Amino acid sequence: MAIPVVALVGRPNVGKSTLFNRLTRTRDALVADFPGLTRDRKYGHANIAGREFIVIDTGGIDGTEEGVEEKMAEQSLLAIEEADIVLFLVDARAGLTAADIGIANYLRQRQNKITVLVANKTDGIDADSHCAEFYQLGLGEIEQIAASQGRGVTQLMELVLAPFAEQMENGEKTDRTSDEEQDEWEQEFDFDSEEDTTLLDEALEEENEDEQDKISKLPLWVVRMWGNRP
Repeated sequence: MAIPVVALVGRPNVGKSTLFNRLTRTRDALVADFPGLTRDRKYGHANIAGREFIVIDTGGIDGTEEGVEEKMAEQSLLAIEEADIVLFLVDARAGLTAADIGIANYLRQRQNKITVLVANKTDGIDADSHCAEFYQLGLGEIEQIAASQGRGVTQLMELVLAPFAEQMENGEKTDRTSDEEQDEWEQEFDFDSEEDTTLLDEALEEENEDEQDKISKLPLWVVRMWGNRP
């Protein structure tokens, strides 16, 4: 059974890096109240309640990407392709935005992915009231967390990893990877060293022709899918 891969995606400043650091128990990802700090996909090894998984942190997408920001958006799309589970983070305090709608429209097309809508920053507010509008995204139930405090994080990961725990008990594999590919993953990680739980910088720059082909065929959904426009 391969280790599941979990991608954290969402617009800038919704708490993806905070959740990444909470899950990996490191401060590897940049965390500050400033959009766009995570420039590439960052990989970390995590273990929640005895369940191991790989977590990918990505830069935010807001639909106005140009230059470096456009490359960051591409990295987010590649992370979605790599993942078994996509955690789509939204900001409960800020409310629903056009960027959230655009990302949700894209994720609904990825029917082969387990996608979980996660409302972050729910501490100190009436979370149910603030989160209600996110049901418009059409992604099912909304899991509420406060990543900076750790509230709800363990419960969230136990929920999303449960199907993979069942597969492990049955000796099944995920669709994402073969045994050989899993060996390659393990060679990239040193699970005994906290400093090396992210991929080498060179791995972040690796974009093979197949991945580039996927990106080149994607529509500019981050710009064009706002409102009722196609």
